[in-house]
Amino acid sequence: MRFASTLLVTCLTTSSWSVAANSQADSVEEATSKEECLASNAACNEDSSSAKTSSKSDSASRGQSNSNNSDNIKGGAPSKQTVHSKSRDTHGYSTRKERVATPKNPTASNADENDLPAPDQCALYLAPSTLPRGLLGLFSGHAIPKSENANVYLGGTYPGFQYDDDDDPLWSDLYIPVADVYKTLPYRGQQRFPSWLSYVWPSEPGAFHHEGEMNPFPTFPDELKDYDDGLNHADGLEFYMDDYADDREAEEGRLHQDKRPRRRISALVPGLASLANSHPRMYNLDRQYLASRADYAGQVAPWQPGAGAFTPHHGVEFVATKGIRAGMELLLDYGEEWHASFLKKVRGWQRRKEREEKLDDADARKRHLKGFVNGIDRKWDVMDIREKFNCPEELPTEKGKRDRIAVGMAVDSSDLKSGNKPYSEYRENTHHPYAEVDENPNEAETRPIPGPSSEEDITRSLPWLAQHGVCLSSGRLSLDESTVPYAGRGVFTNTHIKKGEVVLTSPLLALRKDDVKIYKSDPDQQFVRNVLDKSTVIGYEMLINYAFGHEDSPLLLIPLAPLANFINHGGKMKSEKPKSKGANVRVRWPEDGGNAAKLFAWAYQHKLFEDDPFDDSGNIEYLSNPWLQDHPIDVMERSGKLALEYVAMRDIHNGEEILLDYGPLWEKAWMDLARILPYSRSGYFRHYIAVPEGFYPDNWLGVSDRYEIAEIDDLINYRLVGKAVPLTWAHNGKPVSSKYAYAVGLPKGFSDRFLEYTKQNGIIELYKNLLTEQEGYHLPSDGFAVYKPGTLVQSNSTASRTQGSAMEFFAHRYHSDQWNFNMHFVSAWEETARKSVLKALGDAGFDAAVKGIGERFGYDNMTCFHASYMGVTHCDKSKMHSDIYATEDKSWNIVFPLITVNGTSPELDIMAEDMNTVIGVHYLKDVAWAMGDFGYHQTRPIDYYNPDDGNVGDAWRKAGGIPIRVVFGAYCAQIDETNIAMLRHLYDGDDPAPFADQFVEIPMREIHWDKLTGQASLSKPLGKGY
Repeated sequence: MRFASTLLVTCLTTSSWSVAANSQADSVEEATSKEECLASNAACNEDSSSAKTSSKSDSASRGQSNSNNSDNIKGGAPSKQTVHSKSRDTHGYSTRKERVATPKNPTASNADENDLPAPDQCALYLAPSTLPRGLLGLFSGHAIPKSENANVYLGGTYPGFQYDDDDDPLWSDLYIPVADVYKTLPYRGQQRFPSWLSYVWPSEPGAFHHEGEMNPFPTFPDELKDYDDGLNHADGLEFYMDDYADDREAEEGRLHQDKRPRRRISALVPGLASLANSHPRMYNLDRQYLASRADYAGQVAPWQPGAGAFTPHHGVEFVATKGIRAGMELLLDYGEEWHASFLKKVRGWQRRKEREEKLDDADARKRHLKGFVNGIDRKWDVMDIREKFNCPEELPTEKGKRDRIAVGMAVDSSDLKSGNKPYSEYRENTHHPYAEVDENPNEAETRPIPGPSSEEDITRSLPWLAQHGVCLSSGRLSLDESTVPYAGRGVFTNTHIKKGEVVLTSPLLALRKDDVKIYKSDPDQQFVRNVLDKSTVIGYEMLINYAFGHEDSPLLLIPLAPLANFINHGGKMKSEKPKSKGANVRVRWPEDGGNAAKLFAWAYQHKLFEDDPFDDSGNIEYLSNPWLQDHPIDVMERSGKLALEYVAMRDIHNGEEILLDYGPLWEKAWMDLARILPYSRSGYFRHYIAVPEGFYPDNWLGVSDRYEIAEIDDLINYRLVGKAVPLTWAHNGKPVSSKYAYAVGLPKGFSDRFLEYTKQNGIIELYKNLLTEQEGYHLPSDGFAVYKPGTLVQSNSTASRTQGSAMEFFAHRYHSDQWNFNMHFVSAWEETARKSVLKALGDAGFDAAVKGIGERFGYDNMTCFHASYMGVTHCDKSKMHSDIYATEDKSWNIVFPLITVNGTSPELDIMAEDMNTVIGVHYLKDVAWAMGDFGYHQTRPIDYYNPDDGNVGDAWRKAGGIPIRVVFGAYCAQIDETNIAMLRHLYDGDDPAPFADQFVEIPMREIHWDKLTGQASLSKPLGKGY
């Protein structure tokens, strides 16, 4: 079962299987006939009988008495009885017809005569998967012979049921198209991949990944991501827009390949395709493509409003590719690409887990370094090792970098280790941290992965399933043509259901209302940021018609169980009298103490990379329905891990349609559409199903679904000058990261004072020339040049101004072709300029920030080893990156604004520790953002001014200046023997590095804050100096 933040299936390669295991795995394939399958399952049939009793007892405890079913078969089967079977008519949808038959009484004792489940026997369970990290899985309640239609067996039976080979199963699944391919486009939302999308079968592998969503730098391995893209790489099943409309088309498709459906679509497929796990060798189900149909149950748009209101795609059935035992987990094959991707992640999880377990006490102290909230997540140890190992053994000289930049080669120096040498000149990296790494993190993992090797490994006993699982199908319900006008297909009862019984339990997807909006898009736009126009909604996904929602909540819930999405609207219940009009079921959260409550309480707290087995001993107390305590944002991160129940509001008699009250808002929206003349309708019906009053808890109402940083008023109002505080989420108070996302309060007037210094020394004028590409200031992508910006401003007298006119700064235009932005870095090129900038920082009050960080994190000292301006007027893609990493959590990139553009969207993106959520923040006056090791961030797309729009020249001078943004970043660290090599590498990197010789010896020659003395001074540093 694909759950948010949980990958589901352990993959095994052929090499990891023993010969014996292969023999066992193949044994079930030999049972090719019904007789062989049943003979091999004799022991399980005995379990089936005892499981019936156990299941009844469990059902009774939840108000699910089946006494009426027992009465129907008491004394044996009648001589003749009217029973129901189903067949497809020429329109391709199911209709109920009556025929007379003498049914058999299929019990465990005569299973050799009738291989369908007995009445009241659960045919399909949802329970903890047998696969490591599989979380929840589907299990068959009865044996299914190879090559048989699995839906026939999984549908179950009812008293008097008789099945002929020409009949349809009691139920099959539907699929709902997902039309918008831009769900994960950057800035479509705030997550790289929302949890509900992991349940959507893509039109092609990777359909929901886009060019604009580039991998971060340093590359973040999949196993360290705290989210899962689920089926996004799957191609094991295919779903089509142009599916067969009727039996004739299906027969033509069977005979002629060119008559088969061709237009693949992305689709949510509730039922078996959403809930079954996958295994490359042990899979036992595949889709029966000829069975599916696409029609609106005889309705034609625009004449009938139902056409387009429900999905036309139904009849999704499955065939057993192997003999399936009773109690065996049902497994699909998600496809080679999915399994390759998953295998890589599982091996990474295994490596991560083993490394964590090997940490000794000395290493473990890192988890609780002073100042870091909640301790540092151990996954960052893996990143530390990777980056130290990948550090280049050779580095380019300054001349080599200039030669390379001069010809426009944008190649990162990290490529050197792989043999690429794009520079003209190199020197040995004498400060290489490789010696600290005790293993090669890039070597392929070859150790076997725990997982099933035989059919016994994926089988649970029926009594165990009855005790710990949830029954999804037992023959009590089936599909038929609805009695509700324009509704298409509906769910009907095959037995008597008593008031208070649970009719159906269903897992739920959790998504935002915004997720079902379809925005205007133009894939031919020049800039990625303009592909999606979020100011114009052109429609809504059909998904919304299958979702539960509340007008005051951003949260939508979509059922995943078979049959659930066929339950139609009946209006308010009129009476509890038998067969009275109106709804006869309602929804509720799983009842405390029931199997569903225990099962989903366990699933909801499960973490992606943890192998947390289900406790079947009863020793662990699980909080029922824990999602009700969480904010909707947290719930949305756990799709598939919560559930609801459909409960009978009155006695429901055999043959009645199951109906739900969709609520007055839905009903009004429907009536408003139905009244309109067909040619006057502006589109298809779209509206969510309203949950009953009180169903959503108060904490889900009146809240935003936007990730926001909690207020930092104390910093803004100068109550925490010189204090570093963690960035936390507004919705739950948890930290954005355990290690790298902080804010620091600066003294009042700091930004203005440092801006004044910057203006006096001509740097703002330099930026105006650089960003408008004036003659002599137009740098190519990755080009740099040295300037004396002081000469750009008028100076009348002072010595300081004279000195400022002589100071040299280099400007570097970084990767502008690759990322389509015009970011220019400006930094000191010679010693006079370097000291001048540091002194101006100290005089403005930056000492407070350096001291505050040093004190919070318990450092011995701090040195600011690099400082740079950053100016930009337009940005399309940018790149998520970290400037400092693997420095033992002793380094910080401290960024604050000098010039911003009023009224714009957030300027800086910070990635949360889950590597999925991206939060945009505004630069704030006299407040700095502090990003530590692996503090991933990027410039947010902006369009203040673009020289390529034809307005280059002196127009900006005449208009009084173009809108530009200039910020400043200082890199400060405790530099010691544990990180000097890595810091030297980071500083020396791809940019010009005129002061690399500062990393020659320890202690550093300049100390800007010292713990022993308590002194902090950038203008008069401690140490022996230069």
